[in-house]
Order: sequence, then C-alpha cells, then structure tokens
Amino acid sequence: MLKNKLNKNSLVSRTKIYLVIIAILLIIMCIYSPKAIIPSIVIYILIIAYTIWADKKRKSDLSRQINELTLSVDKAAQSTIINSPFPLVILETNGSVIWKSSKFIKEFANIDINNYLTDIIKELKQKVNNDENLSEISISEKMEIGNKVYRIIGEYVKIKEKDKKEKDKKSEKEYMATVYFLDETELNTLITKYDQSRISVGIMMIDNYDELMQRVSNEDRTVLLSEAEQKIYNWVNTYNGLVIKSERDTFVCIFEQKDLLNIQEQKFSILEDIKEVETPDKVSLTLSIAIAEDGETNFDKYKQAKTMLDIVLGRGGDQAVTGTEGKYTFFGGMTPEVEKYTRVKARTVAQALIKLIQNASNVIIMGHTNADMDSIGSGLGVYRIAKSLGKEAYIVNNASHSNVDNFVKDLIATGEYDEVIIDESEALSTIDENTLLVVTDTDKKNYVDTPELLDETDKIVVIDHHRRGVDHIENAILTFHEVYASSACELVTELLEYSGLEMDIPTIEVEALYAGIMMDTKNFTFKTGVRTFEAAAYLRKFGVDIIRVKKWFQSDMETYNKISEIVANADILYDNIAIAIYDKDDKDVNITCAKAADELLTISNVTASFVLGKVDNKVYISGRSIGDINVQLILEKLGGGGHITVAGAQMENMTIDEVKQELIIRINEYFSELGN
Repeated sequence: MLKNKLNKNSLVSRTKIYLVIIAILLIIMCIYSPKAIIPSIVIYILIIAYTIWADKKRKSDLSRQINELTLSVDKAAQSTIINSPFPLVILETNGSVIWKSSKFIKEFANIDINNYLTDIIKELKQKVNNDENLSEISISEKMEIGNKVYRIIGEYVKIKEKDKKEKDKKSEKEYMATVYFLDETELNTLITKYDQSRISVGIMMIDNYDELMQRVSNEDRTVLLSEAEQKIYNWVNTYNGLVIKSERDTFVCIFEQKDLLNIQEQKFSILEDIKEVETPDKVSLTLSIAIAEDGETNFDKYKQAKTMLDIVLGRGGDQAVTGTEGKYTFFGGMTPEVEKYTRVKARTVAQALIKLIQNASNVIIMGHTNADMDSIGSGLGVYRIAKSLGKEAYIVNNASHSNVDNFVKDLIATGEYDEVIIDESEALSTIDENTLLVVTDTDKKNYVDTPELLDETDKIVVIDHHRRGVDHIENAILTFHEVYASSACELVTELLEYSGLEMDIPTIEVEALYAGIMMDTKNFTFKTGVRTFEAAAYLRKFGVDIIRVKKWFQSDMETYNKISEIVANADILYDNIAIAIYDKDDKDVNITCAKAADELLTISNVTASFVLGKVDNKVYISGRSIGDINVQLILEKLGGGGHITVAGAQMENMTIDEVKQELIIRINEYFSELGN
C-alpha cells in the first residue's frame, strides 16, 4: 500500500510538470504567431481533459487491484488457519472457546483437553489483568498432554468493539488469543537421547600402588595386579564403557551419560569390589576415581578429570567424584587414609621449598583463622628453615583468643619473636610480588588468616593434612598435601629432617611442633601412624619439655565449667551420637565447642559428637569421632570439611536450632547412604 501511494504521488507530480511545460511552449508559440492563440487554448483544454480522464482510470484500476489483492490475502489467511497443520484453538479470556481447527479436534479426540485449556485460560487471564499492552505479549511454554509433549504458543488479539457502550464497558471478552499446539515429543526424545549419549571422561588410580609393590614378592605382585585390573575392566564393561591403562597405576575410562547415571545410582560399586583383592599382608587396595562431564572437547574433559583427581587424592583417596556445571558430587570416602611409608616426596618437597625460599625476597607464613597449635607450630618450623637460609621471615597471626594464649605468652617472653609475629596490615605492607607465601594447616582460600595475601603474589606454597575441598588454593606452585599425616606439624618436621640444612632449632620451636602433633592426635591417640611417632622422636632429640607443653593445653576453671555444662546438656542420637549446644555469648565459642566435642568422646558408647555455638551471625559446628563414623562426610554436606575423626563447619543467617535440625537431617542422610 505504501509503495502504491508513493508511485501515485510521483505520477501526479510528473503530470503537473508536463502540463506546465506544455503551457509554456504554447505561450511562446502564441507570442510569435498570434493566430495560434485560439487553437492553442483548445488544444490545452483537450490535454487537461484527457489528463483528468486518464488519472481517474488509473485510480480505478489501482483500487480494483488492491481490493483483489486484499481479498486474496484474506482468503489465504483464512485457508491457513482452517487447514493449519498444527492443532489450533481460538480462546477468549473469559474461558469461551471460539473455534477449534479440524487438526485440533482430531489430535485430542481421545483426550479430555478441557482441563488443559483451563490452565491456559488461567494464564491468559493473569496476563490480561497484569499487563496493559497485550499487543506485545505472547505465551510460550511446554505442556505434557497424554503421552506427548507440546509447545503451547499463543498470540493476543483485541476484539473489535461494536458500539460506544461496549467500548466504554470493561469486559473480560475484550481480548482473545490464538493458541497453537506444536508437538515436540520427537524433538524432546532426540534431545534426551543426545544428552544420554554425551561422553564423560574419567581417570581411575590405585591409591596405594607403590606401598603394595614394595611389600609383596614378584610372584604375588603379578597375581595382585592381574586380579585388580580384571575387576576394573569387568566393572567398566558392565556399564558399556571403555578403559585404557595409561600408566602402571592409572586408567583412563569413557562412559556415556546414561551409563554414568547408573554408576552414580550404584554408588561406584568398584570402590568396594576392589577391596576384595587379597594381599599377602591383608592391606586393602583402594581406588580414586574422577569423572568429568563438562568440556567442549574430550581433551577438555580429560584435563578437568585430572584436576578433580587431585581433589580426590587430597581427600585421602578411596572415593569417586563426578563434576558437572562446576558442582562436584563425592562417593565413598568412608575408610581412614592409608599411611604412605615412602619418604621420597618429603625429601623432594624439602629441596624444592629451599630453592623457592632462596629465590624469594622474603617469606611470609600464614595459617588458618583462629590459629591453633598445629597452625602456629608448623608456621614456626617453616620460619626456622627460612632463617637458616638467611631470609627475612614473618608469621601472620590475627588470633586474639585463649586457644594459644598460653603458648604465645611463652613465645613473647623469649624476646626473639617480637617482630616476627605480624598482623594483617603489617603483612599487606610487607608482601610484594617476589615474596614467598607459605600457607600451613589449611588449603581453603576462605579459611586462611588473611585471604587478601593470596592475591598479592603468585609464589604460594601449601602444606596441609586436611581432606581437600572444592574451594582449595589452586594456584600454588608447590603443594605438600598428605591426608594420612596426623598434622601439619608432622609434615613440617619431615621437611626439617630431610632439608639437609645444618640448623640449631630453638627449644620453643621444637616444642611448638611437638605440641601441634599432640593436639591433632589427642595426645597420640587418634590418627597416628609410624611416621607420626618418628617425627615425634626426631623432635625429642632436640629436647622437649613435656610438662611445659601440657601446660599450654590446660584450661582454667571457668572454661572447664563451660565444657562440663555443655556435656551435661547433650542429646544422644542413634544411641552413639552426641549433639550439644553452647548458647552463651563467648568470643572463644569455637574453641569451647571443639573442647566440648573432644570431651563428649570420653563418654561410654559415644562414637561421634557435634557441638554447636554461635558468634554474631555465624553458627560453628565442631565434629569429632573415634573413627566409626565419618564426621567429615557429614559436615561436608553443610559446607565444612576436615577428617574422618575431626571436622568442622560454619553456617550463616540461621539460628542454632535451625542448624541443629539441618545437622540431624545430614546425619540421617549419611546413615542412609551408608546402608545403601
């Protein structure tokens, strides 16, 4: 229409120009020949008359063509609606059905479609009531009707008012919608089939391969490996997967998504099956498995699986993890970590640490928030290595509670560490890009004493013994992470022993390392191995005053009474799990809760304990176990972590009672998963 109008206007303009030109020519001719005036007037009148007649004829022809075109379009639109290949229905917003297509009637002949139309009409009404400009609104949603899935597409049309009264009257019948039903059943089936056929890449590793190979004969070694590999191959084949042995203790496997779902439902049964392989010294084989689902290419998935495997190994092995969309799901991890007897890694890490310290401008050592003896003791051990190499070294400690007060008083009394122990502001002003930052007794980015320091240098070393979480420090250039170790002090003691440096370690530093081991092992009762006692024996050579060390752990009468009250008010769950609440306003609530949790384990039949306390907007949970119950798995469900026997968690924006109920739910989940 717009084009026709433009053509018409252009034609009229050109006609006027022609008439003007003819008039000018006739006038010029009359000037030179006055006899031509009358004939010129007659001719010009005839030209004007013809022009008017021709213009009217063109208008008539154009109008007829437009009418024919409009009629054709209307007929085509009506035919398209009537013969629509999709089920189609026209609805009013008051619920009335104006018209149904033949395809609609045929498609839903054996289905009570009225119930589904009611839901659609409800949505129409809601949108009519909520939106003024309905011309810009349409509905598009999926709906399952019968055994098919449809995409419902609706467009709004305003009904033409017949008179002024109807126009002024607000009525629900003012709008109607044309609704199409597009069958997407086959499309959804194809999408599901595609999703289920997507490739997941995994890596499987025998955790204690080196230790087992050192302890068995050549004959037994062949039989042992053959049986272990056979179980791995059979398990992968059960789920239609592909497995290739890439190294002596490592396998790369590939599964389709649908088979991975079955593997997850079976809780990675290979984790238990592999333990059935008999070894001469009755030590069970264990596996670590990581399967990645995310990645544009299979190589990307493989790299992701390698990263995830480091997390599994950092959690002690004997477990599996799957990862999709940045979320990790763990399976297994019910058994204690296996101690490694080889000290090759300790020697290698010690030499690497020495080189890093020598190339650094200075060294800053940082533990976790609310520092304990293991955190400070291991920090002092690293400090001694740095000082032996002639480097300036500092220990960050922002703690101001009774947890290490007794030790700090003795440390300050020596007079040597006045400028060594620094706070957050001093650390931030001291660190530069050439500073070596050593993190001890934690690998969590948000649990270190001063998280801002992690962004100030890319030279980071991590020394930790806790089970690794998904929020670990990823950019460390050197990591000494052994979950079998009793404490960070044990690991640092090994670094001192195998550093090869001639050093005279002050007695208070030796005692701090010894105290850290004592604290995390509960006086050498929990989580101790051969290497734990060897580290303790090495420290005793330098002279350790056991009486002074024990005094650092003494509690005053007020603290003892707090703990006694908490223990007295504990609830017992499942006849062997103690849960207690400490609701007093106390700045050292987390320390008190930890001590109370330890004390609860001294009660007969109590194999696990949880104590909850609140400071400001945070609820702290301290979990302890004698080993029968994995408190780390339970508290990990609440965002925490730790070890099988020692773990903790923090929760914000919840009351203590709410956290307690959430904890009970997670304990029930733990036993449910254990039963399955």
